[in-house]
Amino acid sequence: MPSHQLTFVTGNRMKLQEVRAILENADVDLTSQDLDVPELQGSTEEVAREKCRRAAELLQGPCITEDTALCFEALNGLPGPYIKHFLKGLGLDGLNTLLQGFPTTKAWALCTFAYSAGPGTEPIIFEGRVDGKIVPQRGAEVFGWNPIFEVEGTGKTFAEMSEEEKNSCSHRYRALEKVLAFLREHKP
Repeated sequence: MPSHQLTFVTGNRMKLQEVRAILENADVDLTSQDLDVPELQGSTEEVAREKCRRAAELLQGPCITEDTALCFEALNGLPGPYIKHFLKGLGLDGLNTLLQGFPTTKAWALCTFAYSAGPGTEPIIFEGRVDGKIVPQRGAEVFGWNPIFEVEGTGKTFAEMSEEEKNSCSHRYRALEKVLAFLREHKP
C-alpha cells in the first residue's frame, strides 16, 4: 500500500496523464479532482500556492496543484504564467512571430507544484526548469506549446519526443522529483 495519498487538483487531462506516467512507480496513491478553484494572477509560485491553499480547504486533505510557465528571455520572462492566454490569443505561429526582431529565441519552461498536507498548512513549493529555445512548429500539435519549445541539447521539441523521453527530462518531471524527495523524507 502506498505510503502517501495525494489528490492532484487539475482539470487538464494531459497534465494528469503526464503526472500519472511520471509517478507510475512512486510510492504514491494519486487521485485527481477538478475543483473550481479561482486562479489569481501573479507568479507561478503565487498561483500554485494560493490554488493549493484553497484546494486543501475544499478537499479537507493533502493535495498538490501545479502551474506552468513558458518564459522568453527576450521578453524578460513573459509570457510566463500567462502562456495559456498568449497561446489562445496568438497560436503557435503568433508566439514565434512575437520574437521576430529580437536577438534571441532562448526560453525556459517552468513547472511549479505546491503541496499542502491539508487545511491550515502552508503549501510548500517545488520548481522544475528546462532551458531551450522557441522554434517554428515541429511535431504533433497535441499539448499546448510543446511543438515550439526545443529542449536545450536535444535538437527536439517536446512534441517530437516520445512520452517516455519527455517525461524523463521535462520541467514537470524535474518538479515532481523534488515533490517525491520531500514525501520520502516526510513519511506519514
